[in-house]
Amino acid sequence: MKRQQSFSGKLAVHGGVPVRKTPVPSFPHGTSEIGEREIRAVVKVLRRKTIFRFLNQPEVSESARLEAAYRKYTGCKHALAIGSGGTTALVSALVGLGVGAGDEVILPGYTYIATAAACIVVNAVPVICEVDHSLTMDPRDLEKKITRHTRAIIPVHMRGTPCRMRKILAVARRHKLKVLEDVAQANGGSYRGAKLGALGDAGAFSFQHYKIITSGEGGMVITNDKTVYQRACLAHDSAMVFWSRGENWLRPFAGENYRMCELRAALGLVQFGRLDWILNRCRAVKRRIVEGIGDLPHIRLQDVPDPDGDCGISLVFYLPDSKRAQTFSEALKREGVPNGTMFNQGIPDRHIYCHWEYVMNKWSRDRLGLPWNRAIYKGNVRYSRDMCPNTLHWLGRAIALHLHQRLTVRDADDIVRAIRKVAVA
Repeated sequence: MKRQQSFSGKLAVHGGVPVRKTPVPSFPHGTSEIGEREIRAVVKVLRRKTIFRFLNQPEVSESARLEAAYRKYTGCKHALAIGSGGTTALVSALVGLGVGAGDEVILPGYTYIATAAACIVVNAVPVICEVDHSLTMDPRDLEKKITRHTRAIIPVHMRGTPCRMRKILAVARRHKLKVLEDVAQANGGSYRGAKLGALGDAGAFSFQHYKIITSGEGGMVITNDKTVYQRACLAHDSAMVFWSRGENWLRPFAGENYRMCELRAALGLVQFGRLDWILNRCRAVKRRIVEGIGDLPHIRLQDVPDPDGDCGISLVFYLPDSKRAQTFSEALKREGVPNGTMFNQGIPDRHIYCHWEYVMNKWSRDRLGLPWNRAIYKGNVRYSRDMCPNTLHWLGRAIALHLHQRLTVRDADDIVRAIRKVAVA
């Protein structure tokens, strides 16, 4: 795409003619692709009437086939299908890594609240660190937050953007910490040629309704460590050793029921076949927009640690300050380009640490106050709304656009024209 001239004229917010009379459309990625293939796959399972995965042989089981697909795709030795979402994938993976009561787990201040909730569920204490201008975990602040109680790190590939994994893994190695990648919003992304989720000790995916591909609810845990895998298996199914008697299991312990049923797996397996196509389309759209606005002097594009591995599902850029970001956002919306800031729910509160009420206040479902109970937890974590000023600084200046595979070249060019029009006004 050639560099575009700025689109002049009175802004729509001031009574001018908008770039788009009909706003740029917005669709969820996976669910918008659901069609006859998904329907046939689910109906096939219903006709078979063996919805419980362990009633089927691995070559027939939809859940086992989905796990095999992820082993091949990511290059990991082990994959475990989870039936109830990315949160329980994180919980299962944390148990797999041996994280529990008294442990601290470091995670970024910009992620879905489920990342922190999963730590609390296993009675570990979430420790919140800064993000930098990539809007992913800041490796420098990560290292500052490490204490003798730290057990694991959860880098989150937020909005499809790969984290600075080389630096994060180096910090983990220096301090002998486990790394669990949260890949809920970055399924199919990569970093320096390796699939996201396969770089750390384990990776956790989500197939929830709004994710890149969906099984309605569900997720996946991947790892190269057999012990981590077996512990995650036991955590996700309280009767796992009974369904797979032929395997040489670790000494069993009580788990829950996060198994994936064959209906969800059937949907997820067909969706998996669409993954690379969805991402390739999103990446093409993003490249076109970035090329069209990259020369604007007062706009700073989000730093993406590995542009080739970026999923392309969002475009983020920064204005010089939060006031101008809010003004720009409203003007852009009036030009027909939906977008979000941290001030208008476009970057929802539940993704920003200061709005995690039960974390900030250490509210517990447990009568003893776990995981912060002083008899078990010997650390001294403290939370406050302003504890991560850099995170709030970058989010305050950020404007985020949702990108999806159904955007056309015209849509992309209209987005460019609208951004340029508002930028030069």
